Amino acid sequence: MQTSSTPLRVAALIVLLGVGLGAFGAHALKPQLEAAGRLDAWHTAVHYQLLHGVALFALAISGRRHPVASGSWLVGVVLFSGSLYGLCLLDQARWLGPVTPLGGLAMMIGWLALIIRPPRS
Repeated sequence: MQTSSTPLRVAALIVLLGVGLGAFGAHALKPQLEAAGRLDAWHTAVHYQLLHGVALFALAISGRRHPVASGSWLVGVVLFSGSLYGLCLLDQARWLGPVTPLGGLAMMIGWLALIIRPPRS
């Protein structure tokens, strides 16, 4: 079964960045995040990024395509985790607050898409 390497590379990049951001938050940013009361938000962003990166990876290595699920998860990671990272790092980025639930909704749409129409080879 031949598959495109692009979805696999995107998934690997998301997981790579998630591991890096997790370590960065746990070490270099920990005092700043704790002082601002944002360490839990950082952990949540990393957790959801890693979870959906692994889901994208599993879908990619299965050789099955599901553009709605994979696209929704990718958008969800960018909006959900990205907005939380921004809220944690940027004091004047309160406008990102409403973006976070949109990212969560995108992630949920991806999972719902798999329930409604499982991927086929």
